[in-house]
Amino acid sequence: MDWSSPRIRVLVTSLQVIRSRDEMRAFLEDLMSEQELEVFAKRLQAADMLNESIPYSLIQKETGLSSATIARVAKKLLSDIGGYRMVLAHINPLPLPKR
Repeated sequence: MDWSSPRIRVLVTSLQVIRSRDEMRAFLEDLMSEQELEVFAKRLQAADMLNESIPYSLIQKETGLSSATIARVAKKLLSDIGGYRMVLAHINPLPLPKR
C-alpha cells in the first residue's frame, strides 16, 4: 500500500475532517455499498472478539466471516501498527454487538 499516493492521502484527509456521526454516516453511505460496510463492521467485531480471546470458531459463527479473514484480522490486531487496538480502546466503553 502506498500511503503517499494522492488518492490515499485525500481519502485519509476526508476521514479526518468529518466532525459528527451524521457526517460520517453520510460519507460512509456514499463511499461504500451496504455489503462493504457490513463486512468492515464484522471485521471490527471480530477484532473485538479476538481481543477478548474468543475462539475463532465462535467468531466465525457470530460474524459469518471466514477463518482466513479472522486470521488476517488477528494478524493486524497483533501488528505494530495497532489500528484495531487504538480504535477498540476508544470505543470499548460503547456497546458493541451482543454475543
